[in-house]
Parts: sequence; C-alpha cells; structure tokens
Amino acid sequence: MAAQIHPSAIIEDGAVIGEGCEIGPFCIVGADVVLEDRVTLKSHVVVTGQTKVGEDTVIFPFACIGEIPQDLKFKGENTRLEIGKRNRIREHVTMNSGTEGGGGLTKVGDDGLFMAGCHIAHDVIVGDRVIVVNQSAVAGHCQIGDDVIIGGLSGVHQWVRIGQGAIIGAVTMVTADVIPYGLVQASRGELDGLNLVGLKRRGVARSDISALRAALKRLAEGEGAFQERAKALGEEAESDYVRQIVDFITGASDRSFLTPR
Repeated sequence: MAAQIHPSAIIEDGAVIGEGCEIGPFCIVGADVVLEDRVTLKSHVVVTGQTKVGEDTVIFPFACIGEIPQDLKFKGENTRLEIGKRNRIREHVTMNSGTEGGGGLTKVGDDGLFMAGCHIAHDVIVGDRVIVVNQSAVAGHCQIGDDVIIGGLSGVHQWVRIGQGAIIGAVTMVTADVIPYGLVQASRGELDGLNLVGLKRRGVARSDISALRAALKRLAEGEGAFQERAKALGEEAESDYVRQIVDFITGASDRSFLTPR
C-alpha cells in the first residue's frame, strides 16, 4: 500500500518512506531518515538526522526526533538514532542522536510508550516495553532495561543504569544505578523495595518473588560491603531473577548503586 503524505508535509530528497506510512500536515522528514512500513506521523512532527523509525510506530504532534545532541562536545559527527517497532511517541517528545564519545548511537527498543514532553538524550539505550511518563528526562549515556517504568516529572542522571523491570516513582531524581525489579521513590531516589506490582503483572512465580524478597533483605542487612554481599548472594542463588540482580550489580558501571534501606 502506498504511503499517504499530506501536501503540506516536506519530505527531503533521499528519505526512505515505507509502505503504508501516513505523514500528516506540516511534518518534516529529513534526507537521511528511514521510516519503515506503516509509520504514522500525526502532524507537525520533525524527524531528522540519521534516524530510523521502526514499523507501526506512531509519533504525535510537535515531537522532534533525531535532532543533534544537547552536548557542547558535539561537533557535527555522523551519529544515529534507531527506534524500534510499535512505539507510541506522544506530543512534544524529544529524542536525540548519539555522540562520537558515547558510541554514536541512541537506540530505543520495541513497544515503548513515551508520554508527552519526555526526553531521551544522546547515547541512551532503551529496552523493550519501556514507559517514560510525562515530562521525565533520561540524560546521556543511560541504559534503561526492558519493562522499566519511569514516573512523571522524574530525572535520570547521565550514565545511570536502570535494570529490567524496575519502577521509578513520580518526581524522583535518580543519581545511581537501580537493580532489576527495584522500586525507587522519594525526591532524591531511594531503593524502597521491589516492583511487586510489575512482577505480578508479568506472571512471575511466587517462589521467584519470595527469592527476590529474601535477596533484597540480604543485600540490605548482610555482612560486608554491598558488592561483597551481592557476590555472596550469587554463589547461593537458585532463582534466575536473583542471578539477574547479581549480574547487574557485579557488571561494569561508572556509577554507585541505590542500596536497600
């Protein structure tokens, strides 16, 4: 099926428009953009730079996708933004391309919801099924795991990793790594337990949830430093979910961790 392009839209020479795309009034699509099949740009959307948007993604009015990074070190290098399939990118969302120093790529997975006014900065890697709520910002070089929810009006500091299945409460500043399935809240983010609602929604077995609860208690109250407690936990863990937390803590990171209270 041929793409439907409103007469007022500007499609620069070189842009690749897939079958079944819908491009609404006053949109601008840059010369190096690839829109895969059935992408919808509602109206007044700007997609620019070396940007690829995956099939069945819908971008709402006044979003700006693929512009250069908000990084004073950026000098016009050839960097990219890749967005996966079936994302919903709401009004006034901004997503920037990468920087040479950060690997040159900002990447968003599949099936995400990016609510009005949120920001995905340069060199961020976002997993699948992520929700970023209204007016939240993810700073440069962050890694956001699958199934993460970031509450409204929150900020994630550059270089932070947020593990799979974690949830960040509204109006929270996250300045350190968050373990998988963690629950973070308070104005200066604190690890306040597990994302039990998310675990239950995903159908995680009760035995695994119990193992996660016990692991979090060990991490909070065990002997030795936090990293030492995690390594000791890994030697005994039988649950794959607990092993995931251990691997996350013992993996490479430039940040400290939010630790259980």
